[in-house]
Amino acid sequence: MRCMRPSDGLSGTLVVPQAQPETHAPESVDSENRRIDRKYAVEEIAAYIAIRDGLLAEAEKAATCESLRRLSTANDFVETCLQPARSPYEAQSLPEVDAAYERKRCETVKVRIAQLGRRTV
Repeated sequence: MRCMRPSDGLSGTLVVPQAQPETHAPESVDSENRRIDRKYAVEEIAAYIAIRDGLLAEAEKAATCESLRRLSTANDFVETCLQPARSPYEAQSLPEVDAAYERKRCETVKVRIAQLGRRTV
């Protein structure tokens, strides 16, 4: 603890400075960071979805074992990205309404992969 001598007062009196309240970052900075985290996460997940959709279009044009394997891998990855995030990563996921919609699309893609697979055999 640091003590100071007053400039005008009794020479033997010590004055303890008042503790300054801790300054925390404003909540708006924290919420802004969460918003930015969510924005980047949503953009990244959207990119994976676009890649999966491109692979689906490719497989529908010419279904081969390799194109179906790539599509299945991409779809599985997208599905993993859509699982609810655990603390402290909640801000790095799609909003649940969007995630639920995309999970249904993943199921639809799985059905389509099976249909295309039957045609290639």
